[in-house]
Amino acid sequence: MPCYWWRDHGTWCSVLPAFCQPVSDAVKVRMDEGALLECEANPEVLTSDTMDQFRTFQMCERLLHSPTKLGSQLLYQIPAQNQIILIERYYEFDSVFAREVLGKKLSKGTKKDLDDISCKTGITLKSCRRQFDNFKRVFKVVEELKGPLVENIQRHFLLSDTLARDYAAIVFFANSRFETGKRKLQYLSFQDFAFCAGQLISYWTIGAMDSMMEDMDVDLEKEFLNELKDLKVLVNDKDMMDQHKILVCAALRGKIKVYKLMEVNFKNLSRALINLASKLTHTKDVRDLFIDLVEKFIEPCRYDRWTVAEITLFLTHYTNAAHCLGTFRHQMIWDRYMGVIKSCILQMYHE
Repeated sequence: MPCYWWRDHGTWCSVLPAFCQPVSDAVKVRMDEGALLECEANPEVLTSDTMDQFRTFQMCERLLHSPTKLGSQLLYQIPAQNQIILIERYYEFDSVFAREVLGKKLSKGTKKDLDDISCKTGITLKSCRRQFDNFKRVFKVVEELKGPLVENIQRHFLLSDTLARDYAAIVFFANSRFETGKRKLQYLSFQDFAFCAGQLISYWTIGAMDSMMEDMDVDLEKEFLNELKDLKVLVNDKDMMDQHKILVCAALRGKIKVYKLMEVNFKNLSRALINLASKLTHTKDVRDLFIDLVEKFIEPCRYDRWTVAEITLFLTHYTNAAHCLGTFRHQMIWDRYMGVIKSCILQMYHE
């Protein structure tokens, strides 16, 4: 996204896309929005004024790299409300660009690919570089900080809650290096992955259980991932698996059109979800979380033409039925696991 600047009757009001577009384009934007009439100026004056704003922006851009310094400096007289707008616009990004770099290491190697990303997305190379540098800057600042990830981003970069949460997703994916580039995942948008990142951060990280832990929202809790192996009993114990199936089928009979297919495939679907849980102790399997969800659960359901409503009902009763299994002793871990898995599957399932 372009970064804009306001200057109103000698203070900040007119629209300026800094660096991302040529001066002539910025002048056209201002003319289209009625700047000539509003300021009672001719095109030459408007062009000169716009060039002045570009030069001023070039001089103060370094302050935007550390937004908290913008409010304490005295050189540039920018009203507080306009500072907020300026910072927000500078750190805004294109979702299609974020989708291209999501899960990749924010390093020089990835930066070399920006030419290709620019051609693929139609976003100017200059804008791609700004967005990438912003991702990298935020990552470096908050990676090792103690405390909630979103709050740390807001504190250090003064971003809105919505934008801070999007940056939290980028930081989280860059840290865990989740696989997002495989062909079968291309249908998923940045917002799909950002939603899933929010779920993982809220429920599977160290900070989900202890708000005073270091790196609380960046790293998945290893103890929790190890405990997920205990869920294997749901598929290894034949009697328990059969009872689980009976309970789910009783709850769904007459409520979903794919009931017969669900009944036939219940054990395969259950094994897919449980086996995925038991493998998350390995780094590679954590990185493959999303491709595994697509290949092992989403694609089979899509092939059988399940609707989102039917998947919602199935996952709800599948989760709840486990609480009725008398010999199952891992309800807290089960709910913590299935709550996130259910949310992610529903976000990722595009009919």
